[in-house]
Amino acid sequence: MPNLLSSNPNNSKGRLYSEKEDIKNRSPFQRDRDRVIHSSAFRKLKQKTQVFIESESDYYRTRLTHTLEVSQISRSICRILNLNEDLGECIALTHDLGHPPFGHNGENALNIKMENHGGFNHNDQTLRIITFLEKKYPEFNGLNLTWESLEGIVKHNGKFKNEIPQTIFEYNKKHNLNLYKNPSLEAQVASIADDIAYNNHDIDDAYRAKLIDIDQLNEIRYFKEILNNINHKYKNLDDHILISELVRSSINNMIEDIVFETKNEIKNNKINSIENITEYPSFLVKMSNKLMNSSNEIKIFLYDNVYNHKNLVKKREESEMKLSKLFDYYDDNFNILPNDWKNKIDLMSKERIVCDYIAGMTDRYATQKYEMLYV
Repeated sequence: MPNLLSSNPNNSKGRLYSEKEDIKNRSPFQRDRDRVIHSSAFRKLKQKTQVFIESESDYYRTRLTHTLEVSQISRSICRILNLNEDLGECIALTHDLGHPPFGHNGENALNIKMENHGGFNHNDQTLRIITFLEKKYPEFNGLNLTWESLEGIVKHNGKFKNEIPQTIFEYNKKHNLNLYKNPSLEAQVASIADDIAYNNHDIDDAYRAKLIDIDQLNEIRYFKEILNNINHKYKNLDDHILISELVRSSINNMIEDIVFETKNEIKNNKINSIENITEYPSFLVKMSNKLMNSSNEIKIFLYDNVYNHKNLVKKREESEMKLSKLFDYYDDNFNILPNDWKNKIDLMSKERIVCDYIAGMTDRYATQKYEMLYV
């Protein structure tokens, strides 16, 4: 693939607040990546839920381990496609920063509470974090990332077609992110890397949690073919090693499929400029139809057997209740918030401040606060 389809840090559209770039030692995209890694929000991902509640086991993936796995896959695909690895990695590292405690159930609880105050959306919250809530620099709020990183983070799931979340809408007024056009190929890679990671690693966690077994995986044609190949090559493997080899082989298969399909899509549609990428009607980074069907089958299997498993549903309902009660408590007792949070009252509503405060908690801290107040 020609380099002209890769995002070039030397041609970056820059940052909202001008800075002198140290291109000799680090490119602008490398600096973006490093800023994300050193942010408070990134560290907190260590104690935020991916699928299994963080306190259940030290083995299961958290938002942080999931994020690192996504970034590794994203960087690998970018390297093969000759795209900018640093940008692909930065977008992947940032994509889940806005998740509140307890994963999507925490998001649902906050969205209900914020129904009349702009709602809550984890992608929108990510932008709030990296453009406002992080306080690490004397010259500006947030991380002051490059336009290319921000554009990829905001649109990694695709261009906007309908309603735009509040923070993204307001930020776009002062730093136009071309919301109605496709993002860079690096952002598209980060998006599909997320799919690869959770489709495979949630299988691994679910097996070790004894929610699924190998016989069930053999009922999925995609996994059955891989398991047959592994069993043909290695005799009498320990089941835990078998699952690890299954996940590893599956990820490799998916990456190879995506690279092949993406190269063909670009070649067949004569894509030869950044403008061609942004104006194309859909993502160019994609799976083959066969793999897409298999991926959808895996997602259905995970929803039926893992995400909607009665044990997980019960824990998630409890977590949603905890966050809902915490919101009510701080909304009713706003003055007990730390001063640096209360002092934002001239900038936003009380409800948004409470929402930001709770969204920034880890699972463990939210649980401790709940137990201190209600148990």
